[in-house]
Order: sequence, then C-alpha cells, then structure tokens
Amino acid sequence: MNKPNVISILLLALFLNACERTPETTGTVATAPGATANTAQKDQRLAAFFDELFERDVNQSPEFQAYLGRKTDDYGRWNDYSDEYAQTQNQQTAADLERLHSEFDYNALNETSKMSYRIFEYNQQRSLRNFKWRHHNYAVSPMNDIASNLPTFLQNIHKIDTDEDARDYISRLIGVQLVLQHVIEELRLGESIGVIPPMMVYPKVLPSALNMLQGAPFEESAADGVLLADFRAKVTLLELDSEATAMLINDAANALSGPFRDGYQALIAELQRLRSIADNDHGVWNLPDGEAFYANRIQNWTTVEKPVDEIHQLGLSEVERIRTEMQQIMTEVGFKGDLAAFFEHVRNNPENYYENTTAGREEYIRDATALIDGIYDIADDYFNVLPQAPLEVRRVEPWREEGASTAFYNRPSPDGSRPGIYYINQKNMNAVQKHIMNSLAYHEGAPGHHFQIAIQQELQGIPKFRMFGGYSAYSEGWALYSERLAYEAGLYKGMPMRNFGRLAEEMKRAVRLVVDTGMHAKQWPLEQSIAYMTANTPMAPADIERQIKRYYVLPGQALSYKVGMLTILELRQRSQEALGEAYDIREFHDVVLKNGAVPMQVLEQVISAYIRSKKD
Repeated sequence: MNKPNVISILLLALFLNACERTPETTGTVATAPGATANTAQKDQRLAAFFDELFERDVNQSPEFQAYLGRKTDDYGRWNDYSDEYAQTQNQQTAADLERLHSEFDYNALNETSKMSYRIFEYNQQRSLRNFKWRHHNYAVSPMNDIASNLPTFLQNIHKIDTDEDARDYISRLIGVQLVLQHVIEELRLGESIGVIPPMMVYPKVLPSALNMLQGAPFEESAADGVLLADFRAKVTLLELDSEATAMLINDAANALSGPFRDGYQALIAELQRLRSIADNDHGVWNLPDGEAFYANRIQNWTTVEKPVDEIHQLGLSEVERIRTEMQQIMTEVGFKGDLAAFFEHVRNNPENYYENTTAGREEYIRDATALIDGIYDIADDYFNVLPQAPLEVRRVEPWREEGASTAFYNRPSPDGSRPGIYYINQKNMNAVQKHIMNSLAYHEGAPGHHFQIAIQQELQGIPKFRMFGGYSAYSEGWALYSERLAYEAGLYKGMPMRNFGRLAEEMKRAVRLVVDTGMHAKQWPLEQSIAYMTANTPMAPADIERQIKRYYVLPGQALSYKVGMLTILELRQRSQEALGEAYDIREFHDVVLKNGAVPMQVLEQVISAYIRSKKD
C-alpha cells in the first residue's frame, strides 16, 4: 500500500526543547544578516504554507493525531486504507507541489527556508514517483504486518483516560473490520497484476493474525486475549463504578467477538488462499516490470542515484575489507583455523548466548540498559545536544515475536508521555548473540536511532513536517555510524570479541549490498543468498534466515544502511581534511543532526555549507 505503517505513522512523515540548544544549532528560521523585510515576509509565508499542509495532513490521519497525543472527534477511527483514498492523496501531493512552485520564489528565501523548500519538494516528487508502484509493494509481509500493527497501536498509542476514550477504543475495535477489508482489496489488486506475497510470508504473518483470536472472548477461557486484557487493565484504572466498568468491558468483548473477529477471519482466509497459489521465493525481478520497480526502490531507500552493479561491487569490496579486520581479531584471541571455522565457533559457543529462560531474558535487558547508560557517561565528549526524551529497553511482546525483527526502535511521543523504546526479540535467545549486543544497543538505542529521532522531534524553528520526516539512508546510516562511533570512543577497549561482534554487524550490512542486489536483480535463489551470508558472517542460522527473508519482501531497504553510513563517514573525512585543527566532532554531529532527517544529497550540501562557514 502507498500508506504508512500504522505504528510508525508518517515514518515518511517520522516524530519539543532539546537541552542547551541555540537558534543557530536548531536551524531556527531567522532573518539573514542584511535581509530585507520583504525577504523575511516571504520566509514567513513559506513557513505558514508548510504549517497549513502539516495540519491538514494530521487532520486526515486519525492515527497520527493519536500518536501526537491529540484527542479529536476522530479518536475512535482508523486511517483510510482504501486505494480510492490513496489516489486522492496522490492528487493532493501533485497539487501541493504545484503550489510550492507557483507561489514561492526559491531564490528569494533565506538559507533555512531554502532547505525546507528542497526537502518538501523532494518528498513530493518521491511520493509521485512511487505512486505507480504502490501495488508492487506486498500489502502484507513480516515488515508490514497489519495483523500485528493494529493491536500494537491500541496497546501502545490509544490511551484511555476517560470513559469516552474507552468508547473510542471500542469504536476502533469495530473499525478493524473495514481496515482489514481494504487490506484484502489491496492484496487482490496486487494479485490482479501478478504481485502475490511469496511463500516465505505466510508462516510469519498467519500466526500473528491467529494469535489475535486466542483467549477470551474468542475461546471459553479464563484468560483474556491480548486486547481484552489491555482494555480491561486500562478501564480498571479509570475507577468508574463497577456497573459502568462491567458494561464497557462487555461492549469491548462484543466488539472483539463480532466485527473484530470477522475482520481477522476474513484476512486469515485470504492469506490462506494466497498461500495456496503463492510462487516460490523469488526477488522482484520475477514481478511485472521488476527491473524498473527495483530501480525505484533503490532510489527511494538510498536517496542517491547508484546503479545496481555499482552497489553490488561496493558490497563485495566492503565484505573483503571487513573480513581482513575480522581475521586480525581472530589472530588476537589466538584462534587456530580459518575464518569459516571461527564463524562456526562463534555460532556454537554456548558462552555467546544467554539462557533461553525468563532469567536469561531479564539478564539481557539489564545488560543492554547498562550499555546505553555507558553511552550517556561519555556523550558530552561527542555531542553538544542530547535528547530530552528517556530511553527504555524492552522485550518484544510475546504475541508478536514470530513476525518481528531481531531488534527495533519505537520513537517517543512528542508530548513526553511515552519514552523511546529499544525492543529486542527474545522469542529464541539462541538467535541473539552476546557478541553483537553492544552494537544492537548503540544502533537501536543510543547514540543511534534514539539520539537522531528524539533530537529531531525536539527541534525548534523548523517546519513540523521536518520534525517528523524520515529517510532510511539517513536514519539507518546514522545508526550504523553510531556503532562505529562507540568503537572510536573506546567502548570496546579490552573486549576483542565484542569488537568482533561490531564487525559482524557491519559485515551484515555489507553483505546486504551483495545479497539484496543479488536476489532482486541477479536472480539469486533463496539458498544462494543464505549461503553467502552464512559464509561471510557468524550470525546464527535462525537469524540469517530471518534477515534474508526480510530483504526479499522489502526490496532495496537493506541497501540504505551501508550507503548512508559510508556517506556520513565520507562527509566527516571531508570536514576533517578541510578544517584541520578547527574541526570539532561535536560540531560535526550537530550539523548532521540539527536539521532533522534529510536526503543524503541534501546532507552533502549541508556539510559543504558548514565547511565554508567555518572557514570564513
């Protein structure tokens, strides 16, 4: 679908007062020295235009309203998931771009407004480019699992502070049926042009849907199902009288056993039907116009213009470089044998894993929290600005573990009511190695996604669409860069195997350049992709398979990590060489983060302007 994931609403639209921030470091729109009053007025008109469109977009998205903490008349509704609405939105996008070009003179704006203009223009043009391919994206996959996303939204986003909020929760339970009906329609639109989710999708997404129909009120069970338990807990805290509480819980149970169950059963039946006709696991080369679609995906996810073969070769060269560094660590720890044997040792060494028990899972959470605390201890040496939002480490809820990634980050709420959350999938602790846990914490938590996204949400003086915008190459590139930054800061000192884990995580991203282009452009079968990753990483087999299958259903996204990281490193090197003794890594990080997420081509312009300004 050409719509955002329910939980990361506007992930292409992503999510105020960061500590010790001045107008200069926040990108505050100010009149440039010598600017005329007329110029300032044009900047203000552009800012008003962006605010107008942002508020309009918020008003069109009940889910984003809830994310922002706004309780409006739409609090009991879902977004519109129909293709008719997607078409309307595309027309609106084109009209917005036309207004930008016709109503505003780019050359008459100050530098901050020019950047906002370029970013907005890029967003609209990208959306228009992507629209024709909306049915090529799998409507359901482990990375776009509507059966998990809707309940997760109700659990984590829909707050119940009054009995009216409870009624709105019930309205959303009822409305799930229409959402899933539109998802089924999208699946059938894809099928009509030859796009059917591949075989690997169904073992992941069907359990998520089936799990939502377990427990009360779906079964004669003393235990509540996931959502009835959530609703009961929230309503109980309202301290209503017992009769009012019982009536609300009864109405929620009826909504769940009625339209909610009907919607899920329809989705389950559709997924089971598609599974019976699904093709083997092929890359997008197997889809109609697959080559052109993949080129679109590369441009969308990396925000740069790079041909497939160049990316593939970049991956091969990075794999060789990292292998050399891995061999140096293997020698340092005194391992006898080749790198393949060392990989097997790492995979099979029981000391590399926590116990697959409740105690082992709790120990992992404590250790990961301690790693993040260690980042904050040295953060002032590398950053002038830190996020105000707190960060927590949590286990992925068991009911959605099957289809969830190994680790991921959920952004904090702008109103401060919800922290940033680093989630770790603990379904199988034998798939989560101790050696890589440092890198995971630094990537998903601090200084990775949490620093970048929370600081972005806390920026002042820029249009709201930039506070909540996102680009995978920028955000994932920064998070991968953060893994390396922690190493440069000395946080791996005396821990060669944890440093090996860092290299293993970087190797995973280098391998992605090879296997993503291999599977989607060079027609690599699933087995070849798994074999390549097995030969070049010490990842656990279960994690390798999960990773590879993710790349199959989200073509091009896996390229964004390395492309983004290498761009940031190149820009840092350029800054160091140009500025010499005047270079300050804290200033460089300010410049990278202070404007929020930007396409990589815009980031290059930002760094070039910073170097010129610093020299002057």
